[in-house]
Amino acid sequence: MPNNTVRRPLRAAATVELVSLIALLTNVFTVHVPTIASLTGPVHGCAYLFGIGAVLRDRQRTTAAVALSVIPGFGGMLALRSLPAPQAQARAATQMS
Repeated sequence: MPNNTVRRPLRAAATVELVSLIALLTNVFTVHVPTIASLTGPVHGCAYLFGIGAVLRDRQRTTAAVALSVIPGFGGMLALRSLPAPQAQARAATQMS
């Protein structure tokens, strides 16, 4: 996989997780339509679980990234920011040889 696409699933899951949380909170604090909550809640939960799984599958994962990923709502974004850049691993391997 090219370096720019390695974390695309994690980036997508983190974005969906954050946007769905904003939609849920906006719904709760404004109109409170149960249909919106029943549709957005499972989307948020799936994105949350997918984000944790994506961090666990990352070869450059750290304990801090895994711990950050389990924070509901924005943990995927925090984990994404805490992971080292994919180019750093390739650059380090090139310098060692």
